[in-house]
Amino acid sequence: MSNDEKPQEKAPQVESMEIEEDEATKQQRLEKEAIAEIKRNFSLLEKAVETVESRYTTRVLRTLPSVRRRLTSDMLAQIISDYYDANNTQKKELLQYLGQGEKASTEEKGDVLPEVDIYITLNVLIYLLDNNESEKGLELAGKTVEKIATLNRRTLDQLSARIYFYHARFYELQNRLADIRPLQIAAYRTATLRHDEETQGTLLNLLLRNYFLYNLYDQADKLVSKSNFPEKAGNNQAARYAYYLGRIKALQLDYTAAHTYLTQAIRKAPQNNVTAGFQQTVYKFFIVVQLLMGEIPERSLFRQPILKRALLPYLAITQAVRVGDLNKFQEGLAQYDANFKKDKTYTLILRLRHNVIKTGIRMISLSYSKISLRDICIKLHLDSEEDAEFIVAKAIRDGVIDASLDHTKGFMKSKEIVDIYSTNEPQNAYHQRINFCLNLHNDAVKAMRFPMDAHRKELASAEEARERERELAQEIAEGDLDEDDDMADY
Repeated sequence: MSNDEKPQEKAPQVESMEIEEDEATKQQRLEKEAIAEIKRNFSLLEKAVETVESRYTTRVLRTLPSVRRRLTSDMLAQIISDYYDANNTQKKELLQYLGQGEKASTEEKGDVLPEVDIYITLNVLIYLLDNNESEKGLELAGKTVEKIATLNRRTLDQLSARIYFYHARFYELQNRLADIRPLQIAAYRTATLRHDEETQGTLLNLLLRNYFLYNLYDQADKLVSKSNFPEKAGNNQAARYAYYLGRIKALQLDYTAAHTYLTQAIRKAPQNNVTAGFQQTVYKFFIVVQLLMGEIPERSLFRQPILKRALLPYLAITQAVRVGDLNKFQEGLAQYDANFKKDKTYTLILRLRHNVIKTGIRMISLSYSKISLRDICIKLHLDSEEDAEFIVAKAIRDGVIDASLDHTKGFMKSKEIVDIYSTNEPQNAYHQRINFCLNLHNDAVKAMRFPMDAHRKELASAEEARERERELAQEIAEGDLDEDDDMADY
């Protein structure tokens, strides 16, 4: 038989054994994984109580977003049935809010830990919120807040802060946020006395949000002036507080401070899609404040995918301010009037009209060494030459342009451009950068964590070294050591 006629060996065909998981089986598996994760969180909370370490509670709260997506009423009912005794009143209430009956459980029941109890209630509140059951959530949140007020446990601080947040959220959805303002003020006072910094920071932001929702800016300013934001509060609360301070300062015409606070809010906020709403809101005020300061935001800011659509009205206003076109500014204001009022930036944007005119005057002063007031009036679309004269005079007085005004002949004459390095501008720029670096270093030092009781080991070793030195000194004094002794180690 020739080589061509040799039979080809057939490669063995291995059939793939893939088991396709149906939807019901997949759902059961996901529920079991979620229940196991929540029960692991119970162990972490018990460990947090034993060691009085807040980092274990922080780890539990970090799992909330992933657990939240998998929460179901059956899952929560099973967890409640496994943890609480049969005669526990809290168990019956939670099952009633979920619309579920008691599930079969073979696990041994221990003592009910307040931290675990509040954590289970928190998950139930989140489930009710996601399923638009506001009435039930409102009632349960109110009872939980009353329970928290009677407990003075530092291991509950972070959980209490979350409960107060969802309590306010349920009332906001019912348009009844003003009803809980006295309760929030009393809770803030209690948290301050207890040095509960996490709850203190959360309640301070909730009160500011409450005042802002009803346009009570004076009361919000008084609250800020008579309170201190806790340094150890979470980063998210610090970002919210900086945002509210930025809004207050912007309304008070303190644009430099407002710009600083809004920049802090942007930097402290997590940079992901989850916080897209917060980033959009902060950037809207940030852009308007930057324009009011006479600066033009970078074009790349409006091209970010998260911000592109939300900042479209503000791009039109920015373009009008950049070129100093008053007609274009009025058109943009009329076109996006509803957007600005909804964002509560309308009053700030109205102040930009003068900035548009100042920008136009600045560009004219750079383009022309000498120009008549009539031509300025035509270029800026002003009503009369007198208005142009007053506006130019104010711009010269404010230092916007370096020029002189001739009233009798009716013209403006620009002076020669001075070298910027002969002014204080470089010094101010370096001062801002150095301040930012120093603040960043201080914040990093404050955020550092060290193991508990680590210093005691160092103290013990130092004490032993001192004791050994005393013994050596005594031996030298008594003449016990001679020249042949090895003293290399000392």
